[in-house]
Amino acid sequence: MHEKNSTMIIGVPAELTSNERRVAITPDSTKSILKKGVKKVVVQRGAGHKSLISDEAYEEAGAVMAEDLVDVYAQANVIFKVGRPEGDELSLVKKGHVLVGLLQPYDNDNFLELASTGVTGFAMEKLPRISRAQTMDVLSSQANLAGYKAVLVAANEYSRVMPMLMTAAGTVKAARCVVMGVGVAGLQAIATAKRLGCVVEATDVRPETKEQVESLGAKFIEVPASEGSSDEETKDCVYAQEMSEDYKRRQHDLVSKRVAQADIVITTALIPGRRAPTLISEGMVQGMKPGSVIVDLAVEQGGNCPLSEIDQTRYVNGVAIVGISNLPSSVASDASALYARNLTNFVDVLMDKDSGELRINKEDEIVSGTLVCERGQSLIE
Repeated sequence: MHEKNSTMIIGVPAELTSNERRVAITPDSTKSILKKGVKKVVVQRGAGHKSLISDEAYEEAGAVMAEDLVDVYAQANVIFKVGRPEGDELSLVKKGHVLVGLLQPYDNDNFLELASTGVTGFAMEKLPRISRAQTMDVLSSQANLAGYKAVLVAANEYSRVMPMLMTAAGTVKAARCVVMGVGVAGLQAIATAKRLGCVVEATDVRPETKEQVESLGAKFIEVPASEGSSDEETKDCVYAQEMSEDYKRRQHDLVSKRVAQADIVITTALIPGRRAPTLISEGMVQGMKPGSVIVDLAVEQGGNCPLSEIDQTRYVNGVAIVGISNLPSSVASDASALYARNLTNFVDVLMDKDSGELRINKEDEIVSGTLVCERGQSLIE
């Protein structure tokens, strides 16, 4: 089924969430989008200021500047956002608008309120993991930055140096870092920790990640197979998933020993649409050395450590537990550039190249995979 609307006019409002510094379009992506045949790009004045992008830079790139949110939503039929519209902004979303962004479709009550506006919503976190969609993969581009920044946050909190130092006064040991979860964020955390001189170990429920870990110079913490087990438990996993009780027990025993020896632990495990799995128990925290640091990248989904608190740093028996949400926003300039490129590539699946018209082709698996609401109904089961 193909649906056509009017010529595409993309609107970019300023993000209103207090901890959101990113913007959905940059001047470079504005130029690229206009070259694709999009009729107009409308950007709210000040939208890029927190990412160090001036209004003049957008105007030089060909964007039309809008004075406020109302003006953006009035002019555009396609809205590019980072976060989901909420509060007063939600009242501006109307039937006929197409909304593209990180829409948090599993946050039921708030998402249903968005769906009820009649908007056609595309949640970029639902992008299918296929080769054709790689250039649109918002989760990967932002997780990469989160993994990098998590190590810097840990270094800032850690009261010692990370690399081994040999001085006339004696030798300083290298910090030991354990990364839990070897997805995009975890791999970048490993690479960053190695560059800073840490001795790095990593663990993941997917045994095939061992090669990736070792290619970065880290050691893979391999959970021994139980008698009669097979790789079926972890076969074809892309994200973290819930494992059997026996696997959890064996993982807990082994990882507990490594965590107790660690100076820094970075946890990155997320399961889409579900609470983050517990990787660091309260008992494991009790066994860690005073001065150790945990950075929990899953804190927005409940955390990989039950002691994590969102946007707080807690100290438990001398162990710092850092739960900063939205780490990509803390490197907003690069995060915005990568996010904007992802959305620029997404334009190709929404636009008829010949006419420049908005086209929603539900036979395209990228379109059907990201479409989460339409005509007042949520499409999330």
